[in-house]
Amino acid sequence: MSDHDHYAVFGHPIDHSKSPQIHQMFAEQTGQTLSYQAQDVTAGQFTEAARSFFSSGGKGLNCTVPLKELAWAWVNKKTPRAELAKAVNTLVLQADGSLLGDNTDGCGLVTDLTVNHSLTLTRRRILILGAGGASRGIIAPLLELKPACLTIANRTVDKAIRLAAEFNNLACIQGCGFPELQGQQFDIILNATSASLSHQLPPLPDTLLADVGVCYDLAYGSQKTAFVAWGIAHNAYKSLDGLGMLVEQAAEAFYLWRGVRPKTKPVIDFVDSLRLSLTS
Repeated sequence: MSDHDHYAVFGHPIDHSKSPQIHQMFAEQTGQTLSYQAQDVTAGQFTEAARSFFSSGGKGLNCTVPLKELAWAWVNKKTPRAELAKAVNTLVLQADGSLLGDNTDGCGLVTDLTVNHSLTLTRRRILILGAGGASRGIIAPLLELKPACLTIANRTVDKAIRLAAEFNNLACIQGCGFPELQGQQFDIILNATSASLSHQLPPLPDTLLADVGVCYDLAYGSQKTAFVAWGIAHNAYKSLDGLGMLVEQAAEAFYLWRGVRPKTKPVIDFVDSLRLSLTS
């Protein structure tokens, strides 16, 4: 393996990305030399940019919003979890020159919840807010842990129902609109929309969160997201953002590329300390 392998993350916008810093820390920790850069790539530029990146010697690529579905359609081969998600966030150059597409979002989320925060998902009532691409990547890994039931709530009800139907052969899962949440309670609520970064939330009943319930926003920012704040206001046992998921999914991608699994806790702690220093 070359000491100068090149990796990148594509997205739009991408200036806020912490991925280059995270992967550099992984490389230093595991004693490897590589480069990892963030590149602003729009949906219209994706195919040409990805082809150029790999033809010029790139070894692996991450894709973020709004490119995950495009990467899924473009890549040669897909892992089973990428096929289920219909979204690819990690591309790996194979020895035969083909490209393997994977989705590490779901395992990143599950690892953060179960390992970093010692939460149990088995037999828990789980609610996902939103039925977009972020939801797709996490559903199958969550269902593998056999929750009591998983519900997807979305403003466009048909979209939630259709998404749930794609996975209903795996376990108990259903889709609904936000009004149907009235009178229900959940042990774990996952916000898979980006709305709370803009201080917006769907209409959530005040009684939605069960006793000792957990709120988790897949998004993260320098300040508490609106959903994390909602969880705190509603006495959540824990109300968390997606920084840990970001680092864990990156660690899975790093393992796919380099064959070594980095330690994530020191990286999470360091990135979180930088965030805290910016807000103090």
